[in-house]
Amino acid sequence: MIGLLPLAGGGWAAESEEGGKAIKALSEHAASMDMVWTLVASFLIFLMQAGFTLVEVGFTRAKNAGNVVMKNMIDFALGSIGYFLVGYGLMFGASAAGLFGTSDFFLSHITSGGKVDNWKFANLMFQVVFAATAATIVSGAMTERAKFIGYLFYSLLISTLIYPVVGHWIWGGGWLARRGMIDFSGSTVVHSVGGWVSLAGVLVLGPRLGRYNRDGSVNLIPGHNIPLAALGVFILWFGWFGFNSGNTLSATNPSIALIAVNTILAGASGALCAMAVTWALRGKPDVSLTLNGILSGLVSCTGGVAVVSPFSAAA
Repeated sequence: MIGLLPLAGGGWAAESEEGGKAIKALSEHAASMDMVWTLVASFLIFLMQAGFTLVEVGFTRAKNAGNVVMKNMIDFALGSIGYFLVGYGLMFGASAAGLFGTSDFFLSHITSGGKVDNWKFANLMFQVVFAATAATIVSGAMTERAKFIGYLFYSLLISTLIYPVVGHWIWGGGWLARRGMIDFSGSTVVHSVGGWVSLAGVLVLGPRLGRYNRDGSVNLIPGHNIPLAALGVFILWFGWFGFNSGNTLSATNPSIALIAVNTILAGASGALCAMAVTWALRGKPDVSLTLNGILSGLVSCTGGVAVVSPFSAAA
């Protein structure tokens, strides 16, 4: 019996080694799934660029449709380069007093050490489409107001400086994060930043040409293609599942299901509320305002979408 003990010990060691290999394989598989999920969510968020473009084209006059398309293409292209090179470092680099990042510029966090970390590439992809969303939100406010060259400077500024700095405060371990602020998918980081920059742009540029008569009376400027705008809203709604659920950064996080349910209920509730209000005030539902109601509902739930109940998301 004593002579068999070394053999038994060797068997236990072999089983332990095999168990360790199995655990390592499962861990690597889970990490690969998380990376794929993050990339798929990034692709859905990228699709939102098409949604924003269709909404803006549909809600503007036909003569400005080409300008809208050009602006949306270039703000993504220019903003992506700026965020890749500088913005990511300002947002997620080593914090300077909780105000902005001071490292990881020019992809140095990925290429340092001679070994490429593919997960960091996936995270960078996810973050750059978020930055592009913040930039494109402002495009709607600037439509039919801004000159193209001025819009180019704005696109680079928000993606490289404004959005990353505010993002650092909340998502990069900055001063707001240290005080307990939670913004799961960007109600503040993305949509509020886009809203405030839009307000600044409108105040500087003033109303669209033809909006007011000399006597101060207002001219309605209806969109030239409401079905196109509706298609854009549905594309945005679809992309919002990636926008919200993707922030788990994990394919195995059970809260994905709750996030998806809250996302669809928030949009549906926004549509019904906008329809009811316009119906009561104008005697009939308004298509364009109902479409905007969907977007308002989606934005309103984004910050706490992972922690609120479905009833709260719809409220």
